[in-house]
Amino acid sequence: MKSAGTAAVRTARSLADGILAQARRSPQATALLWREQEIGYGALLRRAEQERARLARIPAGSPLGVPAVKSPAVVALVLAALLERRPVLLPSPQLGAEVTQRLYAQAGVEHVLSPLDTPFDESAPAGRFADAAPPAEGATALLLTTSGSTGTPKIVPLRAGALDRFTRWAADSFGIGPGTTVLNYAPLNFDLCLLDVWTTLAHGGRVVLADTDRATQGGYLLDLVLRHRPEIVQAVPLFYRLLADAARERGDAAVPGVRHALFTGDALPAPLRAELPALLPGARLYNLYGCTETNDSFLYELTGGEDPALPLPLGSPLPGAGALLVDAEHGVLEGPGTGELYVTTPFQTEGYLGYLGAVAAPAVFTDHPAGADGRRWFRSGDLVTRSGDGTLRLAGRTDFQVKVRGVRINPQETEHVLLEHPGVLEAAVLALPDPVAGRLLHAVARRAPGSGLNSLTLRGHLARGLPRAAVPSVLRITDGPLPRTSTGKVDRDQVARTHFTKEN
Repeated sequence: MKSAGTAAVRTARSLADGILAQARRSPQATALLWREQEIGYGALLRRAEQERARLARIPAGSPLGVPAVKSPAVVALVLAALLERRPVLLPSPQLGAEVTQRLYAQAGVEHVLSPLDTPFDESAPAGRFADAAPPAEGATALLLTTSGSTGTPKIVPLRAGALDRFTRWAADSFGIGPGTTVLNYAPLNFDLCLLDVWTTLAHGGRVVLADTDRATQGGYLLDLVLRHRPEIVQAVPLFYRLLADAARERGDAAVPGVRHALFTGDALPAPLRAELPALLPGARLYNLYGCTETNDSFLYELTGGEDPALPLPLGSPLPGAGALLVDAEHGVLEGPGTGELYVTTPFQTEGYLGYLGAVAAPAVFTDHPAGADGRRWFRSGDLVTRSGDGTLRLAGRTDFQVKVRGVRINPQETEHVLLEHPGVLEAAVLALPDPVAGRLLHAVARRAPGSGLNSLTLRGHLARGLPRAAVPSVLRITDGPLPRTSTGKVDRDQVARTHFTKEN
C-alpha cells in the first residue's frame, strides 16, 4: 500500500507540526475543499493563528468545548487548539442540549467556543506562522465520544502521542502525501476523521469535506466524488449504498480515480459488496475494524473470493496491535471457537473520562486475562469467531445476546441474513420486551426500489437460513431509510420508537 510521496510520514514530529510545515512550505496548496470553496494551507494557518490569539486569552487547565459542526472554520479552530496543545471535546451537534451539557460537565469544560465568522483570506502574504507550543508529556489532544447507539455517549480522551502514531501509520499505509485527495464523509466528532482529515492535513493532502446536511443524498455524493476525484475514501457502508444507488440510477457505471476504498463502522451487506468492484474499478477494497477506544485495529483487503454467506474477515492486526478471544470463563482461546474480542493498539485511549469512565473503566479496560503481559487491553464487547484456519469474523455483540422462548439468540445473526437478500438495503433486528414470552425479535427491513419485496418472501428467506427461534416474530418492510446516529450507525432506539410503538 505504500507509495512514493510519503517521506513526510517519517519526518513530521507531530500532527500539528506536520500541518504547520506544509503551510510554510506550500501555502498556496489546497488544504480543504468545502462546497464551492478551496482553502489553501496558508489561509488555514492564518485563520488558526487568529484562533490561537483567542485561546491565549482563555486560562489553561480545562478542555475546550467545540461543537463538531463540519466546516473549515471549525477545522481551523481545532487546529489552533492542537497547535496550542489545548485538549478539545468535540460533541456531535446532533446530541440534545441536556446530553451535551452533561458531557461538558464530565469533561470539566469551562469554555465552549464557536469559530470566527469571517471569510478565509487567500490573498494575504504567507507570513512566518508561529511555532506550535512545546508538547507536554502524555498530554491529551482530542476528546471524542462514542456513538451513543447503546446508551449515553462516553468521552474518549486521545493523547497526542497516540494521534501521531496513528497518522504516521495511516499516511504510510495508504500513500497520503502532498496533493493526495481524500474524501471526508464522517462527522468531525467521529474517529474516522483521524484519517480523513487529520492524517491528510498532517501530510500535505487535500481534504474534500462532504456536507453533513447532504450526507444522505446519493446524487450529491456522486457529484462530489466525480468532480473532485478523491484517491482515498473511507466511510460507513451507508455511503457506498447511496453512491451505488445514485450511479445506477444515472447510468454512471463507475467512479474513477479511487485507489483505496475503506468501509468501517458497520457490516457491509453481501449484495452491496458485490457491486463495489464495478463501482470502484481502480480501487483496492478494505474492511477496517476498530473502536473509538482503540482506533483502527484490524485491516482486511478483499480478494473477490469471499463467501457472500459469511461476514467479511476482520483481517490482520495493525502493526503493534494485539488481539485475544476470551471465553465466558475468562480463559484465552487459542484455537477455533467464539469469544469476546480483547484488543490493544498503539493508538488507544487509557480510559473514559468523567463519572461514566469511573463506572465503566474497571469492566472494559483491563489487564491480560492470563497475566501474560503488562499491556492495557480493551474489552470490545464484540463476539468473534475464529475458524480452523485462524480467520476471525464478527459474530455479534455480548450485550445483544438474548433468550427468546428459552433459546439463546444473537439478533445480529438474523440481521446479517436479512442483509444477504438482494432486495434488502438496510435492516435492524431488536429484542423487545413481551409480556408473555419475555423478549421477542422485531425486525425492520428497507427494500430496494422496484424489488417488490414483501414480508412473506422475506420470512421464507429467513427460515431457510436461520433456526426457527431466530426468525423475528414481527417483521416490517419500509421504503424509507432507517434512522442513523451521528456516526452513521443504525439508531436502534429510534428504530424501536418509529416502527414498534403501539401506535405503529
